[in-house]
Amino acid sequence: MFDTICTLPLSSDLFAQAIHPSEPLLAVGLSVGHVQTFRLPPVASDDSKVGLASENGFGQVETNWRTRRHKGSCRCLGFSYDGEALYSAGTDGLVKAASTTTGQVTSKITLPLDPKNSKTDTPSLLHAPTPQTLLLATDSSALHLYDLRSPTSSLTSTPQQTHHPHDDYISSLTPLPPSDTSTSGLSKQWVTTGGTTLAVTDIRRGVLVRSEDQEEELLSSVFVGGLPAKSGRSKGEKVLVGGAGGVLTLWDRGMWSDQGERIIVDHSAGGGESLDTLAVLPDGLGLQNGAGGKSGKHVAVGLGDGRVAFVRLGVNKVVSEVRHDEVESVVGLGVDVGGRLISGGGQVVKVWHEMVEEEQEDDDENLGVGKRRVDSDSGDEAEEESSEDEGKKEHKRRKRRKRIKGKQRSGGPPHVIAFKGMD
Repeated sequence: MFDTICTLPLSSDLFAQAIHPSEPLLAVGLSVGHVQTFRLPPVASDDSKVGLASENGFGQVETNWRTRRHKGSCRCLGFSYDGEALYSAGTDGLVKAASTTTGQVTSKITLPLDPKNSKTDTPSLLHAPTPQTLLLATDSSALHLYDLRSPTSSLTSTPQQTHHPHDDYISSLTPLPPSDTSTSGLSKQWVTTGGTTLAVTDIRRGVLVRSEDQEEELLSSVFVGGLPAKSGRSKGEKVLVGGAGGVLTLWDRGMWSDQGERIIVDHSAGGGESLDTLAVLPDGLGLQNGAGGKSGKHVAVGLGDGRVAFVRLGVNKVVSEVRHDEVESVVGLGVDVGGRLISGGGQVVKVWHEMVEEEQEDDDENLGVGKRRVDSDSGDEAEEESSEDEGKKEHKRRKRRKRIKGKQRSGGPPHVIAFKGMD
């Protein structure tokens, strides 16, 4: 099980979240165009007690920098391959690269206009799978490839390639690990979801394959390796895809025409909650098998109603869950370099750590609000205000098209627990 060690309140709705590949850094992109980076406390090591504060809740979260980076909202964020730069893209049609350390902008790219209406083609996601390549997807279904070795100081940069792997906007992008014969060791292919299909694109050959119509909107994806191989089909590598109806589908690598297995994450009557974001947990982190030992691969699933469910692969079932928010969906989910789970959604980011044994026993005796076990059988101010209003309107029609929820927050203001020393 997991327990929160920090809750970070945000000044406006979270639209994007990125976790640094090698440092305890978190970046957030907000509905009013702000981008902010936080430095989390270090984690304890075997030969040092430094970082124990981050486990007992008395560490300090520092803001590295904060700036209003985009006019309108910041739609997506991503660190460069080496973590030295932070890329952001907004509804102003700009992609900006900034120093991770200082926040200073080092280059800009102007996105191509939507060919259908000659207006700004709003970005939906971005990713830097290699040191040389930046991938940027838009609401018009375009997937642009930028060569980072080309000068980008000009505001009129043109993508080296543009593909359209789907007929609808691209909702997720997952790089595939390089093959055993790769000489570079870098990812050259990636899986995308868009509308009701999955596709695989190659950096040299373009779109390789598109799946059959899945008759359900596909929203999120993640790659999982190291699974047991099955003769004749599975090589122990799968892509997991989250759908709008609460079902997680498993796709064997190389078998892209159709899904192989299904896991029902949410059994709600009338159709389950959307599975908006996925993250693979490090082996043995936070979840235990029935015998008390840690076993198997686990995936964290962020749902549209604010829950985070944990799915154990192999047995293919939900084994635990926590609650990020009572109403707002989970839009960001990942694990930092210290093995801490970070969830984001609404106007809050939460940092979770693995419960120690004593905490686990207390939780078993008295399950608190915000987390529960799942039984194995149970299924400038005026300008900012204006931007925030626009951001909220845009949030209602943004890419995931989730159902409007009629329920309201219950009780008073949210209970916020933060590290000591944080403003």
